[in-house]
Amino acid sequence: MRVESERVGVTETDATEATDAAVERFLRKADSTYEEYEQGYADADATLRRLERHIEALRNAANDD
Repeated sequence: MRVESERVGVTETDATEATDAAVERFLRKADSTYEEYEQGYADADATLRRLERHIEALRNAANDD
């Protein structure tokens, strides 16, 4: 059964797929950020700033669904 979300034409399945994609994108970027820190390419402050941007992007994607 497909349920319509609050936005016309967007099904629950579509919203779930978009959220799943946003989570996957976040995890890739977070892993990359952490790896750069571990390798010494970035300091802790820069790493936290990047992670904050990735978290904000994930929040925005979740709110769009």
